[in-house]
This record gives sequence, structure tokens and C-alpha cells, in this order.
Amino acid sequence: MEGKKHVFVTRMIPEPAIELLKKTCEVEVNGEDRVLKKDELLDKVKGKDAVLCLLTDTIDDEVLKAADRCKIFANYAVGYNNIDVESATRRKIIITNTPGVLTDATGDLAWALLFAVARRVVEADAFTRQGKFKGWAPQLFLGQDITGKTLGVIGAGRIGSNFAKKSKGFSMRILYYDVKRDLEFEQEAKAVFVDLDTLLKEADFVSIHVPLVPETRHLIGARELSLMKKNAILINTSRGPVVDEKALVNALKEGKIWGAGLDVYENEPDIEPELLNLANVVLLPHIASATYETRTKMALMAAENILAVFRGETPPNIVNPDALKK
Repeated sequence: MEGKKHVFVTRMIPEPAIELLKKTCEVEVNGEDRVLKKDELLDKVKGKDAVLCLLTDTIDDEVLKAADRCKIFANYAVGYNNIDVESATRRKIIITNTPGVLTDATGDLAWALLFAVARRVVEADAFTRQGKFKGWAPQLFLGQDITGKTLGVIGAGRIGSNFAKKSKGFSMRILYYDVKRDLEFEQEAKAVFVDLDTLLKEADFVSIHVPLVPETRHLIGARELSLMKKNAILINTSRGPVVDEKALVNALKEGKIWGAGLDVYENEPDIEPELLNLANVVLLPHIASATYETRTKMALMAAENILAVFRGETPPNIVNPDALKK
């Protein structure tokens, strides 16, 4: 209808968000359950007033230029390394994300990975399903204790601090590293601020919760992995390129660390082939926020960000406020 704003959604998201947008907007949704090709995306963003995009969409300068009427790209994710924010700001296009609502779900999944690796859950499940279980044995699938161990948290933002606080029931010593100290977190979680090398040397479990920025790309590489204990476990639910995947393969194969749990990958969706053949790594398909409740909340937040812009308001989750400057 004339006068309505036009919104393009790059992939089907939970229906409540689509219905919310349809109340006041013309909404077009990519009906295919796949990432759009570049030329398709370029075509679809033309003439749209807003785009609700996913972390799997590469929103570069070419896409932003093609979005000739667009006021906002609302990213359906907390991270936004898939978007050229500098170009968007220059073009006065608002970028938003969905922080907060996926904190618990992601923290929970990091714990699921930690337990799965430490107690060899995936290996044992496959063994049992294959009919190999012939009874209790004293050395069958020996794993690592969790209670009373040292937990190392890299990045104490919303998710990292949430993850750390959930260790209270396991009487763990908590070390954390971040670009800045958080005294409130230290007091609440009884966490100790240390440098990265100290954390890697002393932690039994290392869990990564940092955003992907130039400074964090390959934050964990061959040198860092060599500092870790031989019985240590690395967990990554942040962004894949934070870990040098080839270096991780070598560390796992050579027994420099005991195991790893990954939900994200350096060249996602491609995975370093050798990882697929290693028993001491648990691999998940980027599902940290994949609960019914969380994904719906994310979708509604992205939609609300769009509607706020249409009302002439500053959206609550803007990541580039400079785009509003005249």
C-alpha cells in the first residue's frame, strides 16, 4: 500500500517478528532457506527502506550503495563483523544488532561444549549406539574432572561474564582476561584479572567470548596454544577467526592440549578438514543462540530497531551513532 515502508528480510526468521513488521510495513522475505548470492542481495535491497539481515550476509560497500533508499540494516545477531560499518556510517545508514537476549543461551551452550569435551559425551554416545558397550569398565572413556578446576575466560562482556558466573556450582577458580578490568564482575564472580599468557598457562578450561575485530583475529594461535596445559580444553562460541584453525588442529593432533569444543569456524561454513577426523574435538553448527525463545527475541529486537527508525527515533541497539550526525 502507498505510504507504507518497504522492508526486506534476507531469510525466514521467527514469524512473530514478520507479523510485527507487517502491521505497518510492506515486507518481503527470502523464502528459500539459504544465503542469497551477491547479485540476488544487490537486487533485493534496491528501493527498500530497511533490511533485516543475518550474520551470514556480507553487507559490504557495494550492497550498502545498492540500498539507495535504506535507512537501516538491522542485523539479526549480536556480532556485526559481517557489515562494513564504516561505509554504512559514511552513507548515513544505521546499523543495529541484538545484544543481551542471547546471553544466557550462548553461555549455556559454552557449558554444554565444555561438559561434552571434558566427559567425552559425543564419543561415548557414538560408541554406545554402535553396539560396542559390553558393560562397565574401569578405564572406559576416562575424561577430565570439572569441579574444583581453574576456568579461564577470555572476554568478560555480557556473555563471558554470564558464562563465568554459572561456574559457581562447580567451585571453580576463575581467571579472566579482557582489554579492561571489570571490578564489579570480579567481586560478583570472585574472578581474578590476569594477562592472557597467565590465563593460558594456568587454566584447565579456556572459553573465548570476544568480538571479532582486527585485534582479536588469531588471538589464539600456535604460540598461545603452546602455553596451555596438556590436559586443557579450549571452547569457542564467539567468532571462528579468533582461533587459528590450522594451529588448533596441530595442537590437538600432537597432544599439546587435551580437547576443544567449537560452535564457530574460521572460514564458516567451511571447516578445516582435519578437525572432522579428530575424536578430541566436539563440533557444532553455530547454534549458540538456537533456542525457540532466544531466536524469537532476537527477531523481535531486530524488527523493533527497524520500527524505531521509521518512527524517527534512535533505535535502542544502534552500533554506529555517528550515522545520525548531520
